[in-house]
Amino acid sequence: MSVDKETVAKIAHLARISVSDERLAPMTDELNNILKWIEQLDEVATDGVPPMTSAVETKLRWRDDEVTDGNKAADVLANAPVSEYGFYAVPKVIE
Repeated sequence: MSVDKETVAKIAHLARISVSDERLAPMTDELNNILKWIEQLDEVATDGVPPMTSAVETKLRWRDDEVTDGNKAADVLANAPVSEYGFYAVPKVIE
């Protein structure tokens, strides 16, 4: 796969990037080199290789999803300068 100057100009337009006419030829060469590199990566045999999310194998620690700090509203509201009806009270900012 390769791109030409018109394709690069169209991509630049779609990406809303200003590319001058004298910069189109070098940009075309750069994009073609990138595409060649991607085609090389496509040749690598990856059959039977499991997908990975990290270079270091880790296991997630599972735990039961239990509420352990409930019924602490009074302790939390003790830090509030002003509270009303069990909630923080803040100054009105919109009329």
